[in-house]
Amino acid sequence: MPQPPASSRNQSPHPTPRARLRIASLQPSITLTLERLGALDHLVACTKYCVAALPQLGNPSGAQPIAIIADSWSSTAEEILAARPNLVLASVPYRMESLAAILKAGCPALTLAPHTLADIYQDIHLLASIVSQPERGNAIVASMLQAIETTRQAAASQQERPRVYCEEWGKPLIHSQPWIQELIEAAGGIFVGDAGKTTTAKAIAAANPDVLLFAWCGAGDRVPLERVVEQRGWQHLRAVQRHRVFCVPDEYLNTPAHTLLEGLACIAAAIHPQVFPPHPRIRQINMSR
Repeated sequence: MPQPPASSRNQSPHPTPRARLRIASLQPSITLTLERLGALDHLVACTKYCVAALPQLGNPSGAQPIAIIADSWSSTAEEILAARPNLVLASVPYRMESLAAILKAGCPALTLAPHTLADIYQDIHLLASIVSQPERGNAIVASMLQAIETTRQAAASQQERPRVYCEEWGKPLIHSQPWIQELIEAAGGIFVGDAGKTTTAKAIAAANPDVLLFAWCGAGDRVPLERVVEQRGWQHLRAVQRHRVFCVPDEYLNTPAHTLLEGLACIAAAIHPQVFPPHPRIRQINMSR
């Protein structure tokens, strides 16, 4: 019996069109990456934090309104599935109960858990492949690598390597994530403590860092630097005596996306102000209070 041509084997005479990708994003890092990839047209749901990062999402022009849902930690399967996504993208920390319910309902879910810059690059490539924009993904990662290397080379001209404490949360005290340690080292500093781990005010006082950086999750740029120093009894620390205490906008350090480059600029300006220009969003402690 004659075989059909290879090009026609296993093909339906009326192929079913591929369903349009409908994404529910539960983290700003994912939404920001989709925006840079030119793929926001696939977005059907996102969090209020995503809208804060990209205000245009709250009022999309010429498009169906995007559902505003809770984040990876507090969202429920019901509100996510109400937006009728065919792919849910989440990142740690996420609520296992919601993800289990989403999977049970038959909706694919992808959960990201970056720790290092290499992980972030890998996630960008993965998201780029999902939305069929691999070249744009390559370009994003290449720009990040180039900016970090340029900063590293500029910082290498300085003999001083200040010791830097960077705080992600204040109750309890939590060191910033490993990718922040990498950025601090690229900017010519030495990261104090164990990245991502809890610590104490006493331990930091004993370490006596040269620079203090604060980027509390969800606090934006509103960390009360003066009050923190006073409450912890840190007035004698080298960083405080030299007024090298800074608040970096939360979204610049705690969002694992290309926006980390803004965080790098803030870090570099705090560590080596004689080399790197001041960043307009970094805030320095006011010792006159």
